[in-house]
Amino acid sequence: MNAQTILLAFDDEKALAEQLSAALDLPLHFISRHRFPDGEMRLVLPKPLPPTVLLLRGLQQPNDKLVELLIAAPTARELGAKRLVLISPYLAYMRQDMEFTPGEAVSQRHIARLLAQQFDQVITIDPHLHRIASLDEVMPAGCGIALSAARVLGEWVAAQVPGALLIGPDEESAQWVSEAAKAGGLRHAIGRKVRLGDSHVSLALPDVEVRGLPVVLLDDMASTGRTLMGSAQELLTRGAASVDVAVTHALFNGDALDALRAAGVRHVWSSNAVAHASNAVSVAPLLAQAWREIQAR
Repeated sequence: MNAQTILLAFDDEKALAEQLSAALDLPLHFISRHRFPDGEMRLVLPKPLPPTVLLLRGLQQPNDKLVELLIAAPTARELGAKRLVLISPYLAYMRQDMEFTPGEAVSQRHIARLLAQQFDQVITIDPHLHRIASLDEVMPAGCGIALSAARVLGEWVAAQVPGALLIGPDEESAQWVSEAAKAGGLRHAIGRKVRLGDSHVSLALPDVEVRGLPVVLLDDMASTGRTLMGSAQELLTRGAASVDVAVTHALFNGDALDALRAAGVRHVWSSNAVAHASNAVSVAPLLAQAWREIQAR
């Protein structure tokens, strides 16, 4: 293998891998997987590997994928990689960021530390950092690099719904939604989340006039979609001309997407940080630029 740097990926992220490979002008190789009847995994990496390896692996549905990384990372080192960088557009276990009940594991801290032990750097997009300022608080300084898809989502929304009012879910999203609104030249407002349980979260909408306006609900992720669904129904009741949804990470478990549409949501757009039918904007240019900036330091 003559290249000094390559991109490694898994076949279930082929679309984003190909986009990123093209954006970086790097050779792309895939790790092959086989699952044995007992559930164990066999991974096969290309051999030998060059000095620098970028490994693309999003951590949605994370448990199997974390095991894959724990096997793939040391294997890549054995096969020649001196610098190993994880590009994980969605970083799992970031929401569990404090001990809510006595003895509860703060998984954000432990998963971040685990990844930092295996990789020289971890590049991700819009991780759920609501109670810490940056990944430097849970990883060695400079190891974790958090990007944001706010700008590209804001530009997309502005092109699709000129004059839209952007509404963010809570106070912690204020800066993110503000950046998206600025990128698209749009107005924005911030609501407040009221959490009643894992699948029961309501959004206390801001006291702004929405009658006759196109509204876009903006969030870093959507899983059950119940918060967005209730918000859409209330906005339409208050006279909004339309309600669309834009998110960085389209997790959308179960019937979430169908439920949103049944609630009156017109369009659902997401970045391809997580592969989903709603993907509308690519994060490949964002990730490629981040790597170029790292190399230029």
